[in-house]
Amino acid sequence: MDDVNLADAKAHLSELVARAEAGDLIQISRRGKPVVQLSTLARPRQPIALSVLRAVTDKLPRGTDIVRTMRDEARY
Repeated sequence: MDDVNLADAKAHLSELVARAEAGDLIQISRRGKPVVQLSTLARPRQPIALSVLRAVTDKLPRGTDIVRTMRDEARY
């Protein structure tokens, strides 16, 4: 966790937010005392529409050689 004073946090807020989004924990201090912590938020997962998933998977070729077929087609 990185400790940043308030004045530096004001000057570099965009950079600190980007670092927090990347997973860093940033602690902001005022007069040497920690007051705020920046961290990323857990985003809620969206449910998968089963009908859409089935529509996509039904178009895929059947059989055990699907990976080999995709690999070979990518070579040409």
